[in-house]
Amino acid sequence: MTQVNFSDFYQVPDMKFDIVKLRQDLDKILKKRNFNSLNVSNFGAIPVNKIPNDENSVKGHNIRGIYWTIPDESGKEVSRDIPIDESKYTELMPEFENTYFKEVYETLRKKFKLGRVRLLLKEPRSTLSWHKDPEPRLHIPIITNLGCSMVIENVAKHLPANGHVTITNNTKYHNFFNGGEQSRIHLVACVLENPFK
Repeated sequence: MTQVNFSDFYQVPDMKFDIVKLRQDLDKILKKRNFNSLNVSNFGAIPVNKIPNDENSVKGHNIRGIYWTIPDESGKEVSRDIPIDESKYTELMPEFENTYFKEVYETLRKKFKLGRVRLLLKEPRSTLSWHKDPEPRLHIPIITNLGCSMVIENVAKHLPANGHVTITNNTKYHNFFNGGEQSRIHLVACVLENPFK
């Protein structure tokens, strides 16, 4: 029998945020902003940071960015979307200025070299494609349910909304599914220094 290995899920020690404050300020943000779906079903994003003086950095395909997938039975890998210079995303979006998200963002930036930071929505009873990204992702689940799991290669793990920070090895093939009947919302950041190498 194959032994399950969670080494592609790294829970950051000694770092935990207040989930109640995150949820309260998420409610405030959702009264001001809607998730941008890019016409992709069951997906949504709200940018938390941007490239200074570049409003286009949080519009269109800059919401998603390049990834690779194996879309059919041919087994051939193809790239989708556009490359993004993650290192340029250094300015907090104005609507997050007077929220707990600012404290979280500043704390994370002191410890990690970050690219884009987004609130990501996964609607109920839906999944992402099987794909890989250019860099790992940092997750802070804000709203989730037991039907939500991240799958990296053949290992699935539920990330609870308890304030903990988990970095996932998105440079490997993975997906995320929400099998519940409640939307899942995570704060997700691109991590530019790969802790899995």
